[in-house]
Amino acid sequence: MVLVDTSVLLDVLQQDPNWADWSQQQLDAASLRTGLCINPVIYAELSIAFARIEELEAVVDEAELSVAEIPREALFLAGKMFVRYRRRRGAVRTGVLPDFFIGAHAAVSRLPLLTRDVTRYASYFPTVELIGPD
Repeated sequence: MVLVDTSVLLDVLQQDPNWADWSQQQLDAASLRTGLCINPVIYAELSIAFARIEELEAVVDEAELSVAEIPREALFLAGKMFVRYRRRRGAVRTGVLPDFFIGAHAAVSRLPLLTRDVTRYASYFPTVELIGPD
């Protein structure tokens, strides 16, 4: 399984002019090798792009995305890495906690992560295999 970050899916869904082609190619390549999954945090982030849950569910089904639960060990790790981030950078950015849940899930479950945000994930979750832009 490959865990797919929200931004990659939104690139395709919203036809991002800079990233849609790259993201679609990466999704296609990964799905040929293995299954694709998201977690509840990614699901929640994706929900912002839809008016109704049925629309989101249709996309999840069509893309053959499974929804994997986040292990408790990953939830714990996400909190610890977020604290480290805040100590290093202060309150520079808000809204980054979901990335720590996603990175910790990939780390604990040993899932490759398809993402465009390789820098933060590499910094805080160095054991995660990242599939990202060169």
